[in-house]
Amino acid sequence: MPETDRTLAPLFADIADAFGLSRPAGHCFAAIWRAAQPPCADDLVADLGLARSNISTALKDLRGAGLVSVARTPGDRKEYFTAPADPWELLRLLAAHRQRSLILPLLDRLMQAEAVLPDARLAALHDTLSTASAAMAALATLDAGGFAKRIGAMADPSEKPKKKKKKR
Repeated sequence: MPETDRTLAPLFADIADAFGLSRPAGHCFAAIWRAAQPPCADDLVADLGLARSNISTALKDLRGAGLVSVARTPGDRKEYFTAPADPWELLRLLAAHRQRSLILPLLDRLMQAEAVLPDARLAALHDTLSTASAAMAALATLDAGGFAKRIGAMADPSEKPKKKKKKR
């Protein structure tokens, strides 16, 4: 494994872990993302030294999260995997995956808890998390450029809301 891949594989494994994916999925993603030509599962097994079952599970997770897509070659039955190169698109896809796989199940659990324990604080938490989830879902529908622009505007402290002038 080249030095670049030895450096990137653990980094992408940590990124995957932070966004609710497995470490092998991070390793696979790093290999797919850096590949000059789209690799097949056999290439990933050989390059990463992971078991075929781990590669298959990781690829299923990556496809489910929308992080990789399948490319086929005419006359070849193998599936080759590609990943978007745009870092904003990657972040958008990771955020969408996080919202679907982690936030939505938490909302379901909150609704169940509210049914058993009627509490104004639980209802307020549910409303707040619902609002955050809706905002995340709205961000996920944007294209990479729109996502980058929206996140950039949120992060730029110079873009403060303008105060209305008081009438005298």
